Amino acid sequence: MRALLILLEKEFRQIFRNPAILRMMFMMPAVQLLIMPLAADYEIKNVKVCVVDYDHSTYSQNLINKITSTDYFTLIDYTDSYEKALTHVEHDEADLILQIPPDFEKDIVREDRAELFLAINAINGVKANLGGAYLRSVINDFNREVRLQWLQLPRQNPEPVIEIASINWFNPLMNYRFFMVPGILVILITLVGAFLTALNIVKEKEIGTIEQINVTPIRKYQFILGKLIPFWVLGFVVLTIGLLISRIAYGIVPLGSLLTIYIFTGVYLISILGLGLLVSTFANTQQQAMLLSFFMMMIFILLGGLYTSIDSMPQWAQTFTKFNPVTYFIEVMRMVVLKGSSLYDIRLHLLKVLFFGLIFNGLAVWNYRKRS
Repeated sequence: MRALLILLEKEFRQIFRNPAILRMMFMMPAVQLLIMPLAADYEIKNVKVCVVDYDHSTYSQNLINKITSTDYFTLIDYTDSYEKALTHVEHDEADLILQIPPDFEKDIVREDRAELFLAINAINGVKANLGGAYLRSVINDFNREVRLQWLQLPRQNPEPVIEIASINWFNPLMNYRFFMVPGILVILITLVGAFLTALNIVKEKEIGTIEQINVTPIRKYQFILGKLIPFWVLGFVVLTIGLLISRIAYGIVPLGSLLTIYIFTGVYLISILGLGLLVSTFANTQQQAMLLSFFMMMIFILLGGLYTSIDSMPQWAQTFTKFNPVTYFIEVMRMVVLKGSSLYDIRLHLLKVLFFGLIFNGLAVWNYRKRS
């Protein structure tokens, strides 16, 4: 026990003597948490539309006015040449081309049907798909309005009409920041914990102090605990700073208990710090440790469900997420912050992350070679 306390004292002194580590642990997450939610916006606005109107009728003008009256679309050009509109797409000045045929109004009035042509710039696949879906929705609304205008029976509508009323649970205003900020906070805690612990043992190797530690009677598990506990404590500090920024900057107040968040964070930090320590036992230089940690963290983050829904991933990726501790922490943060979930609700997540922590730390202790 005394040997462990001496190691802890050494690690804390080493951390607070290095201003670069302190800036990385406290200033970097604070700045990123203030900037990243402003850029990570799922809502697509200002989709650039170029309209090719061969009809120049009242109906075509009404359709164009309906499209441009929303915040989602910006009219780039109104022309009667498809070739000219295509140049806007080629120069990345337009996302969508809507072509209105010459007999658009006549077909609606006489034949009760008309066709439109929609060309989508698919270089930015996300914006193209959402922009095309938005535009189709506006066209469907316009079609519905036109059909209602031509109904001649005011007493009874010959076509069945289904009205849908919806309500948004847990995030009534669909504020994407309430959804993104808890997940981004998880990523920041993960990056700080994994990178710093991965560099920790490797730094001892590079400066030569690892040899002095190896000839002492300190046991391997004591050495690993001495490296893990300081960053485990500082991880709570990073979490606290993140929660304060979320409250002050974005007005996010967790519906669930803060104690639930801190308990799960404590278990999660054991897991992710153990992974960082395991990486450091394999690497011989800080550069190797950084590259290996970056490779692993990018996979964990991209397949963690922050930016992409897990249900929309291929089956192999969905299987991988079951072994990804980042996935469980993101889910838990959103459950507690938005739904007010309790410890009982997240018990399975807690047990799984605890299992990962035991595996990672056990492998780190086993793989650390203590030579005399």
